[in-house]
Amino acid sequence: MGFLNKLKQMAQDGQKIAQEGYDRFNNAAFADATMAACALIGAADGKIDQQERTRTAQFITSSDKLKSFDVGKLRDKYDAYCDKISRDFDFGKIELMQAIGKIKKPEEARAVVQLAVVIANADGDFDAKEQAVMREIIHALSLTPAEFGL
Repeated sequence: MGFLNKLKQMAQDGQKIAQEGYDRFNNAAFADATMAACALIGAADGKIDQQERTRTAQFITSSDKLKSFDVGKLRDKYDAYCDKISRDFDFGKIELMQAIGKIKKPEEARAVVQLAVVIANADGDFDAKEQAVMREIIHALSLTPAEFGL
């Protein structure tokens, strides 16, 4: 399966999980890992573009996929992670990867990746830098990039 087909399949899988409800993952570790992954994807080029940050925050607060969560808390967590990685990219990245690495259940880990892919693809461009960060996220979750076509 080609990369674009795999990306489409991941988005469809994410939609399926969303239809089933992310509420079964409604816990602090999952919320932290998802927001950390979103911030890392946004900072894939070493900085977070304000437009991308705003677009991601809007997705977080308006997404049906995240409706079972307190979206205000999710947005606050996302903003805090963006601030950390903006202040000091290297140390911020370490802290965010640690938050991601706390997810141990494979089903939750896959859901983190699927949500991160949806966010990464929100601008219609899942570029090489974002793909590289996604591979790091996948490794931190003890999954294999090949599973996601990366």
